[in-house]
Amino acid sequence: MDVSRIIRLVAVLFAVVAGLVTIPAAEMIIAILGLLGGYFIVEDRRISFMVMTLTLALVHGALMPIPTIGIYLTDVLAHVSALLNAAACTVIVMSIVDRLKT
Repeated sequence: MDVSRIIRLVAVLFAVVAGLVTIPAAEMIIAILGLLGGYFIVEDRRISFMVMTLTLALVHGALMPIPTIGIYLTDVLAHVSALLNAAACTVIVMSIVDRLKT
């Protein structure tokens, strides 16, 4: 198992757990894990990653009306969305750097 896969698994697992229980400084940890994880997104997957990030940011609250579990699902998806948004920042910076190199 390579480093990128380990970072992705830890980041998503942490975001899911942070959506279910209160963890001190969870937002900062999610942001750092997202920034690190974004570095490992390969160039040919950047567009699909950005589309997924935008889509999740738009619809993560859609499950709120489900009785009993809707709030938990929404919180989990909100934390995963924050993780992907942080990774998207890294992807954007990397894309800019790649364009400046050529």
